[in-house]
Amino acid sequence: MNWKCALMDLPYGGGKGGIACDPRGMSLGELERLTRRYTMEMIPFINPETDVMAPDMGTNEQTMGWIADTYSTHAGHLVPSIVTGKPLTLQGSKGRTKATGYGVAFCARKALEKLGLPVGGATAIIQGFGNVGSHAAATFSSYGVKVTGVADVAGAIWNATGLDTAKLRDHVAQAGTVVGFAAAEPISPAQLLCQPCDILAPCALDRAITGENAPMLRCRILAEGANGPTTPEADRILDARNDIFVIPDILCNAGGVIVSYFEWVQNLQRFQWEEPEVIGKLEVILEKAIGKVAEFAQRHHLPNRMAAQALAIKTVADSKAARGLFP
Repeated sequence: MNWKCALMDLPYGGGKGGIACDPRGMSLGELERLTRRYTMEMIPFINPETDVMAPDMGTNEQTMGWIADTYSTHAGHLVPSIVTGKPLTLQGSKGRTKATGYGVAFCARKALEKLGLPVGGATAIIQGFGNVGSHAAATFSSYGVKVTGVADVAGAIWNATGLDTAKLRDHVAQAGTVVGFAAAEPISPAQLLCQPCDILAPCALDRAITGENAPMLRCRILAEGANGPTTPEADRILDARNDIFVIPDILCNAGGVIVSYFEWVQNLQRFQWEEPEVIGKLEVILEKAIGKVAEFAQRHHLPNRMAAQALAIKTVADSKAARGLFP
């Protein structure tokens, strides 16, 4: 998170925390009590100027709403800027829910353009169909990119002619999984990752691309929607292959934290932006970061991941140097 925020020039640091549990096996009441208790325990360490919570795996708008209410009850007044990803009725930001997945698809589209490949008619395979994967799929479809395969925790599906992502989303809302979607064939999740496509977007757990499957990937672009989906061993293989354009996670999935920043700014201002403004500002920041990374990588003959990391570290180092050390 620290490097991601630095690369995007956001005035945030970085941290991750949460509760080890499986929310799918818990009742709404259990989730609410767990979330509120966790928030109470965190109150000494969080506030809108030092640590702002944000959504991640296993959470949704309701989770963020409980956090906002618990903190606000303790403060004695509404403090919407303590957490992002809230419902719109609690001063959440328009565009926040789809921001990460939208950003993944936007970055992949820019990569296609950089490589001189047509966007319309390009193909994409997505691992994960939660918040990130489903919105990436919808955005790909809006660009004219065919989503040919999708995997989730229960299995995977494939249709070489393209999936109707809107109908797939309706199916998942009913069945809870992509498995069983009538307009597709079942395929093993491991095989899906190695099918030919223009864009492979791992949008689920980390370590999806390993030393075992990296040599077998047949994508042109690897768009890292998840955090850490590529192992160091796989990275070395991809670098040696030199035929896959990698969009590293701290760039590719930064849309979420960018719009979390926008939500925080709106909350501090007590002024809400419309969705086109949010998405427009998101695209400006992502496009600037994509350009920086591509230029740095080309100038220094570095892989994209190394270039992104180097730029992020330099941003933090320059900031530290400008502040100096208080004696």
